[in-house]
Amino acid sequence: MSSHSVPNLRPLAPGIILALLSIAFGFLLGGAFGAAEDSIKGHLRSSADPVFETVYQSDASKRDAVLSKSWEYMKRAHLHGGAIGAAALASIVLLGLSGSTGLLERTSAAAFGAGSLLYSGFWLVAGLAAPSVGSTGAAKEALSFLAIPGAGLCLLGIGGTLLSVLRQLIARPITSG
Repeated sequence: MSSHSVPNLRPLAPGIILALLSIAFGFLLGGAFGAAEDSIKGHLRSSADPVFETVYQSDASKRDAVLSKSWEYMKRAHLHGGAIGAAALASIVLLGLSGSTGLLERTSAAAFGAGSLLYSGFWLVAGLAAPSVGSTGAAKEALSFLAIPGAGLCLLGIGGTLLSVLRQLIARPITSG
């Protein structure tokens, strides 16, 4: 990248890197799922086995429902990593192109990038944890310390981006070409 074409991206680098890591996380999960789906599902099952009698009361249908939902959570991690990471990256580039990289823009970029990675990571950890606790709901509740800040950072990032872009569009006079 030429420093002449995108001079305002460097201050937003932490957000860019975090957003790219989120996208890579989503892609890597997708690759892992394609390469080792049966092994991953086997791992989920093996984490439910030690608590099968106590947590699941030896009910295979309860266990299988949690295992199925756990796999769905892991797929959410893959999808959220790619999608929110891409949205964060696009928003951050927009901030760089808007002509201002002040505190609002730098904070918004870092928040959106960090939130995209944290929130997608939450879904993976919840999917991995649920079989051993016997409930996807319990896993989500136990891991809310990841989900809430992750989602909150994403909202702060997109909100700050929107505010910055609106400010740039309204504050700049329209010039004729």
